[in-house]
Amino acid sequence: MIDPLMRDLSVGGAVLGNLSAFYFYAYAGLQIPVGIMLDRWGPQRVLSVAAAFAAVGSMLFATADSLPLVYAGRLMIGAGSAFGFVGSLKLAGIWFPPRRFGQLSGLTLMAGMIGGIAGQAPLALLIESTGWRPALMGAGAVGAVLSLAIWAIVRDRPAATTMPAPTPAPADHDSRPLALLWRVVGRPQNLALAFVGAAMTAPLLAFAGLWGVAWLMQAHGMARPEAAATTSLLLIGWAFGAPLAGTVSDRLRRRKPVLVAAAAGGFICLCALLYAPIAPGVVLSGLFFTTGLFLGGMVVSYALTRDANPTRLTGTAIAFVNMVVTATGALFQPLIGALLDRRWDGAMIDGARLYAPEAYRGALSVLAVFLFMGLLVSLVIHETGARATPRDLDLANVAPARRS
Repeated sequence: MIDPLMRDLSVGGAVLGNLSAFYFYAYAGLQIPVGIMLDRWGPQRVLSVAAAFAAVGSMLFATADSLPLVYAGRLMIGAGSAFGFVGSLKLAGIWFPPRRFGQLSGLTLMAGMIGGIAGQAPLALLIESTGWRPALMGAGAVGAVLSLAIWAIVRDRPAATTMPAPTPAPADHDSRPLALLWRVVGRPQNLALAFVGAAMTAPLLAFAGLWGVAWLMQAHGMARPEAAATTSLLLIGWAFGAPLAGTVSDRLRRRKPVLVAAAAGGFICLCALLYAPIAPGVVLSGLFFTTGLFLGGMVVSYALTRDANPTRLTGTAIAFVNMVVTATGALFQPLIGALLDRRWDGAMIDGARLYAPEAYRGALSVLAVFLFMGLLVSLVIHETGARATPRDLDLANVAPARRS
């Protein structure tokens, strides 16, 4: 809905990119509190309230008559959605054995990609026929139904079992949230995994999530529904790649080779998409799918995070990695918009700015550079052998960085 928003709100690429990024400001910024709230009040209540909050935000966005209200609606959507992934992984960790965590992480991302796919071609067709305001109002209604469904169906734990008692922390170590976060941040492995996951996710959030449709329309002359359908192939590839990579790493009991191969394949395919002279057709569509297939392997970074941290730190560690990963949307969506504005030649169509193909290629190159950096960092990550850290591991071994 880039063009309708530019026209109706009278904004350029930088403002629109920042508007879209408000989702990620809330999403990334809330990840640590999300983990604490899920631990304290349980997934059922927290996820139900979060879905309702996102629904209200979507309705506010749909009815807003000023830019500040649109910002507020987008921020509420991001805040509500911030609970979805970590809440789902918490439920997976409770209801299923640890040996299936890689596969379940991938399936959770796959479910998320189904939502992303619905936000491409189907949403584009809906906007073409009804406009963006009714479409977002409908999304709010879906969120309200989801909130009620979570409350009615989801349970925090199997009825026949109880949660195991947490392992007592050593008396000489602080268990406050900020202290636990410091122990997570102080581990180089966690920092490396967060960086690699972010580098592999940026093309999804910034390219497929916002600028891909406009790039295909301008650089390849596609109509909006066709461009949205082509872009959604990256999400479809991601939906298949995430559970595939998670399952393979579980069965091989080797995480690092899967992650490195996924990053390398994603980098090669993304470069081909941006720089190779490929006409619309089967090859271009196949590249979108293959790029998503490889980049979906970033899910292994969550499995490595779970392996590399003791149980008492796992929730905080996963939340930290997810915070950094989703922050790429907040960074790159407005950054690409600003780079496009710098290369804008003044062309307009139906009240929206028109950017040249060369401008898109230059602006989107930042994604390829970032992904290459992530590939290099993936080479120094330590293999865990798909073995979880023992529950009774002394936290002194994973405390501040000076003792690592």
